[in-house]
Amino acid sequence: MELAVVAAGQTCIVRDLGLGTSEDAEWLALIHALRTVQTLGRVDFVLLGDALSVIGPAMGTVRCRGQAIRHLRDYQAIVGNTRAPLVRYIKRTQNLAGIALAHLHPR
Repeated sequence: MELAVVAAGQTCIVRDLGLGTSEDAEWLALIHALRTVQTLGRVDFVLLGDALSVIGPAMGTVRCRGQAIRHLRDYQAIVGNTRAPLVRYIKRTQNLAGIALAHLHPR
């Protein structure tokens, strides 16, 4: 697996995350994005993603099932007692991080 995150105009690509599903990679990207904005000291931000299977549980609007529960718990642990960030859905064609990663591995 690998992930890509764009934050403050910078693209961060993390490779060799081991084996997993595309949903695992989406959760890891969300978690990495959250850690990145926290490291940057941002307090008012919106996380964007194109995986509804991750966004719904992260926002608390959809029940998380199966193996994804462990990712949700990791995400919630990072959020902690602070106000949970807004996680908004965007189309894959608008996802800059996904586009950057796709250009590294053209089909």
